[in-house]
Amino acid sequence: MSEPQDIAELWAALTQPSAFTELAVLVLCVLLAWLLARLVADTFEGRAANSIMFGRRIVDGVLFPALLLLLAYAVRKLLAHYGVPLAVFKVAVPVFMSLLAIRLGVKVLQAAFEETPLVRLLERTISWVVWLLMVMWVTGVLPVVMVELDQINWSVGDSTLSVRKIIEGTLTGGLVLLLTLWISSSIEARLLRNVTGGELSLRKAVSNAARALLMFVGLLMALSAVGIDLTALSVLGGAIGVGVGFGLQKLAANYVSGFVILAERSMRIGDNVLVDGFEGRISEINARYTLIRSLGGRESIVPNEVLITTRVENLTLADSQLWQSTDVSVGYDSDVDLVTELLLRAARSQPRVLAEPQPAVALMAFGADGLEFRLGYWISDPENGFNNLRSSINLEILRLLREHCIEIPYPQRVVHQVKAAEVPGKQ
Repeated sequence: MSEPQDIAELWAALTQPSAFTELAVLVLCVLLAWLLARLVADTFEGRAANSIMFGRRIVDGVLFPALLLLLAYAVRKLLAHYGVPLAVFKVAVPVFMSLLAIRLGVKVLQAAFEETPLVRLLERTISWVVWLLMVMWVTGVLPVVMVELDQINWSVGDSTLSVRKIIEGTLTGGLVLLLTLWISSSIEARLLRNVTGGELSLRKAVSNAARALLMFVGLLMALSAVGIDLTALSVLGGAIGVGVGFGLQKLAANYVSGFVILAERSMRIGDNVLVDGFEGRISEINARYTLIRSLGGRESIVPNEVLITTRVENLTLADSQLWQSTDVSVGYDSDVDLVTELLLRAARSQPRVLAEPQPAVALMAFGADGLEFRLGYWISDPENGFNNLRSSINLEILRLLREHCIEIPYPQRVVHQVKAAEVPGKQ
């Protein structure tokens, strides 16, 4: 970064004729940086639409300001070597460095977290803080302020802390955490690319473990950058261990259960399960809980410990084929062979019904009102619903039975009427 200078001196340098030469060279640097960024982006055809490195339009990614900063710094050194008075580049280099810091912070937050009001507030805070520090540096105010803040200090044990050290350590720690989030997001994006089912669940487990490990290491490095003695954390770690053992055992059990589920692959994203009377499709497996979405749109948040310690029906663990049935009753004088053929025809008329295994019809009982048949069939897409398919088959059965004049009997009851003279005690 260029040296800070007085505002009057900076303005006088910017009004010199050589400033126009610097400005022209700076424009060439911008064009060259854009061309290089475009060339690199075209090389990676499979890049994400809004990646941290390239962004949506190349210029809003991290790569463009990084290349621009390197070119500007190199040209600044080259011009200074040949004795060209510098003015524009003394301002441009801090501006490009600030732009790189803002792009890095914003893009990493967007990749690591979902867009929420808190994330947007952090993005705006990063922009305002970076631009304010840049202006204070260029105008020469920042070094003076930092010297004054260094005078405000106090002793903590054997070390001395000052406001300046805390600010510098906080900024360094924030940068370390951003880089950690960047690395973990890149690992997650690469692991979860073009995978489904059980493979997706296993890779998500690895991704969660890698992110937790990197965040832990990044936090330790950030605390060290702030000036906190990490050996003092051993007492805190012991206290946390006792808390987990007693008050947080349920929370710890949920996290451990989450990793067990992902590692064993007994339940995977996309499986249809029945848990405590709630049936639905697993849409997300997190470290603490699993999200199950029913076909009606309802969502159930199930703690992972429940999935480990209770009975869970996984309807699609071995394969996605499920058996479904519907019952129908016909009159006793109906042609059994014809009824069987019509029921099979109704099932085969639906594209979702599998041809293999074949649908089957069974005469289940001689009911009080008629012959009771059961039509069974297999499907391979339970995520598309059960009741809608059963309704379509029942409508086709009703149409075929009416077309062939096969009676669907009404419930029959026999009523015995006793005359008053036959009732004891009545005349």
